[in-house]
Amino acid sequence: MKYLVMVSHGKLADGLHNALEMLVGKDRTDIRSTGLEDGMGADIYGENLRKLLADLRPEDQVVLLGDLIGGSPLTTAIGVISDMGLLPSTVIIGGMNLPVALNAALSKDDTPLEELVQTVLAGAEVREFVVEQDGEDEDI
Repeated sequence: MKYLVMVSHGKLADGLHNALEMLVGKDRTDIRSTGLEDGMGADIYGENLRKLLADLRPEDQVVLLGDLIGGSPLTTAIGVISDMGLLPSTVIIGGMNLPVALNAALSKDDTPLEELVQTVLAGAEVREFVVEQDGEDEDI
């Protein structure tokens, strides 16, 4: 099975998880999240990750999304996944947002792991949203 695991500082990962539930369905055991809360030590956070991922098997694959490349939540998650022997079957993406998480959730099961990063990042466009105005004051 392929799992989507989201990690972050604070409640960002849990918030994205909540938004994904609205878009791809609730109670999906293949989508998991946890955050490094303010004041929480790396040891407690690592233990929370171990519990979150305890039922993963050696044949499982992981799509790991983190809020910041090189941030403690992501690097700690990489260490836990490595300790579990799952690092060779894991793809890691830093800089997650809702479009990235949604694209990962929707495409992970039908896309080979080695192609998944390009597929997920293709939908990660960030751009300005411009509203054309005709000079009149209208409610938007």
